[in-house]
Amino acid sequence: EEVPDAVIPAASKKISSISSPLRAIIRLRRRFRGLKKSRLHLELPREKPAEFVHTRLLQRQLSLNRTSLYSPSMSFFNQSGFESSQYFTFDTSVEHYSVKKCKRKKSRRKSRMVLYPDKTKKYLPAEEKSKAKRCLLLLIAIIFFQILNAIENLDDNLQKYDLDGLEKTMHREVFGQKVAVESIVELLKDYLATHIHNKPLVISLNGPTGVGKSHVGWVLAKHFRSVMDNDFVLQYFVMHHCPSGVAPLTCEIDLSKKISDMVTRAEIEEKTPVFILDEVELMSPILLDTLSRFFEPNQTNEFLNAIYILISNLGGAEITKFVIQNASTELLHQQRGAEELLSIIQPVLVSAHPLWKAADIVPFVLLEKSHVINCFLEQMRREGLYPDQKHIENLANQLSYYTTGDKQYSSMGCKQVLAKVNLL
Repeated sequence: EEVPDAVIPAASKKISSISSPLRAIIRLRRRFRGLKKSRLHLELPREKPAEFVHTRLLQRQLSLNRTSLYSPSMSFFNQSGFESSQYFTFDTSVEHYSVKKCKRKKSRRKSRMVLYPDKTKKYLPAEEKSKAKRCLLLLIAIIFFQILNAIENLDDNLQKYDLDGLEKTMHREVFGQKVAVESIVELLKDYLATHIHNKPLVISLNGPTGVGKSHVGWVLAKHFRSVMDNDFVLQYFVMHHCPSGVAPLTCEIDLSKKISDMVTRAEIEEKTPVFILDEVELMSPILLDTLSRFFEPNQTNEFLNAIYILISNLGGAEITKFVIQNASTELLHQQRGAEELLSIIQPVLVSAHPLWKAADIVPFVLLEKSHVINCFLEQMRREGLYPDQKHIENLANQLSYYTTGDKQYSSMGCKQVLAKVNLL
């Protein structure tokens, strides 16, 4: 069938009327899309994944739009559809999210800035002066100076008694008793470093005869007489002050009076009296009971500030046995050996009398042959004799010794040295 001529011009006229707005819309869309891409490229240069997704979506949408242009079934060519639409946008979800994120970052950056007026000044809040803080600082300063003054006073007290000089003298004059000398000096330093005590200092020197106990007593008496008056040092020998013919009660009264008078004078003069009691093993039980009452802690202050040195041969047999058994080791010259020896002789002393519970026991060990030779040299020097080494060795060989291994220990120590030198 042939189409009438009147119909063809009408259709072509209708298509031409539709194609002109369509071309304008396509041109506008392309220009808008180019502007949109350039704007996103400037605002989001670092977000490459979002731009890539956005480009892919636009390309897909463009391809769909192109197919819709040539599809008669689509409503794209519907004139009423173009006339009824009020908005035209190509925004996508990714593009919208990127723009929002960029705006959020800009708002955050702006919120961090703090602006102040040009004509105003910033001041810190004024601190309120507290009187309590001043009082606290003053109290701390007072306590600090009191502590410093107390430390200086303790140092002055030790310097007053010159215990360093005493230690040097004892190491020079007492042979073979290094551990015992160090123990005595340490006890004296600890006690004399303070002014207030809860009990008197009681040191017990125990060991076999001739090992230097009485000599240490003489050295202590000489030293404290030099740093204090003679009235504050008492040397008490049992065989001399309380011989066998005197009643024990008389000796008790005499000893109690001497101790009480000296303690009273020392308290007035702010001194620490020293009582050196030799031959304690010969004391009667009454005298030991009297001494034990002075050692008790529940006394007046003047009786607590006193030093008692007890010298006796009690425990000498146990010390001799211990030294001979451990002669091959270096245990005798160590502090551990002194502690082990102390655990052996302390029960022996406590069984003799309970007063040794309050005493610090210092054991004296046997002297070796080399120590005896030093005793001969020292005694000959005091007597003004020429110390011939060969002659001294001959004198030392005349004494009796305990032989164990390659060591020889004198059975009488240096007790016979003075008699041998006097015969020269």
